Amino acid sequence: MFTKSNKHNDTPAAPEPAKVQPSVDAIRGAASKPAARAASIICADMKINGSVTSEGALQIDGTVDGDVAATDITIGASGHITGEVKAEVVKVKGRIKGSIRARKVELETGAHVKGDIVHSSLQIQSNAVFEGQVKHSDDPLKDAAPRAAASDARPAASSSAPSATPNATGGFGISPTAS
Repeated sequence: MFTKSNKHNDTPAAPEPAKVQPSVDAIRGAASKPAARAASIICADMKINGSVTSEGALQIDGTVDGDVAATDITIGASGHITGEVKAEVVKVKGRIKGSIRARKVELETGAHVKGDIVHSSLQIQSNAVFEGQVKHSDDPLKDAAPRAAASDARPAASSSAPSATPNATGGFGISPTAS
């Protein structure tokens, strides 16, 4: 039963593989290719004051007070951003207060976005909250920044409204205008 006999073995033994030495050209070719990168992660216990830029993917579960730019950005359910978000693909599960510029934008269930979106493709799932303006663009990453909504702009002063003028002490005084 456990004897070492070749009498009952009909299949020939596989030859031992020869040791393969990679050629110098293959090594150089592999070294010149960029390595696959994992996403950079901003954890839920992190708070960043300032802009964040990445050449790869970015997962944000913490808080960023500043602009964020990367190739692919995912804002997790605990993620909060106050500033402009700019990427090829933006997936939002958390909160953004600021504009989004991306070729593909996905607002997933539970997302809260307060700001304008410039996009090539937009998907909004049920129970996602969005307050702002949406503009379709063939190349949203190259267009100028979106303008503020008309309701956010201050009304122009009429000729009968008082005006603020600087006084000698460096403060401002209110003086009525003549009609």
